[in-house]
Amino acid sequence: HVQLVESGGGTVQAGGSLRLSCTASEVIYTRYCMAWFRQSPGQEREEIATVHPYETHADYAASVKGRFTISLDKDKNILNMQMNSLKPEDTGMYFCAASRGCRGLRLEAPLAWGQGTQVTVS
Repeated sequence: HVQLVESGGGTVQAGGSLRLSCTASEVIYTRYCMAWFRQSPGQEREEIATVHPYETHADYAASVKGRFTISLDKDKNILNMQMNSLKPEDTGMYFCAASRGCRGLRLEAPLAWGQGTQVTVS
């Protein structure tokens, strides 16, 4: 299966921006639905953004819509997420995942997960 490695997390003040990346071991642009999940302290992991193959469609959770942008770099097998106007409630561990199928925001039966990258908004 594809292997995924996240990067780009860190600590930022409220209102600031971060860009997360998820580097894949193989081509993802044409083969996989890709998603970002977030697990905040004391809460379950939630799916916050999904992009379909060929970037035909992207969906966002209400909590991040208008602030976060998910995208695929097809030449580098990288999934990105630009996060703007960050809030303290965006604090958490962020994971990327890959699947062969997705319906709207929901990734179906993820095949692979990254190890996560921590985002802290103070």
